[in-house]
Amino acid sequence: MTSQRTRERLIQRLCEEGVANPKVLDAIRRTPRHLFVDEALAHRAYEDTALPIGHNQTISQPFMVAHMSELLLEAGPLDKVLEIGTGSGYQTAILAQLVERVFSVERIKVLQDRAKERLVELNLRNVVFRWGDGCEGWQALAPYNGIIVTAVAPEVPQALLDQLAPGGRMVIPVGPAGETQQLMLIVREEHGFSRRVLGAVRFVPLLNGPLA
Repeated sequence: MTSQRTRERLIQRLCEEGVANPKVLDAIRRTPRHLFVDEALAHRAYEDTALPIGHNQTISQPFMVAHMSELLLEAGPLDKVLEIGTGSGYQTAILAQLVERVFSVERIKVLQDRAKERLVELNLRNVVFRWGDGCEGWQALAPYNGIIVTAVAPEVPQALLDQLAPGGRMVIPVGPAGETQQLMLIVREEHGFSRRVLGAVRFVPLLNGPLA
């Protein structure tokens, strides 16, 4: 169930759903998603579905990982990307193959520690991790050319807007937890921010405060 043929079926499905960026598809193809879920769920790793990873968190649906990555890269290559919500590390691993540097913040330390181990195992070494409150971003290393948020916020955190470089892009789900939310693309323009609503999604909530 973790064979190359199974992975190719997933790639075919993503193409049918509209993912077109060849670099994103190649990163999904190369990345062993079964390493990012519990062994008991490994047989479902290449289904196009979100799966539980403990601590009331999920590994995102492959289509959503591909879609958000593609949106981030829509205007060209990115040097420096901030990820809010390391989670299992799967989205982190995809980003690490697509951009120069990834800075990933996670509030649940045990999840981030496991994610670090997985990325070392895959020899992905252009990622720096921080255990902390994702709502605050990572001010010390700002600004970022791209920001990707993998949990839903009731509104876009001002701290993240402030940390976006001129011309930078943010992909973030916005809306009430537990209900239908909207995926948004925000671009920092010369005189403010442009916002594009991209469709309905459902994500776990972005919560304040680190958790050991």
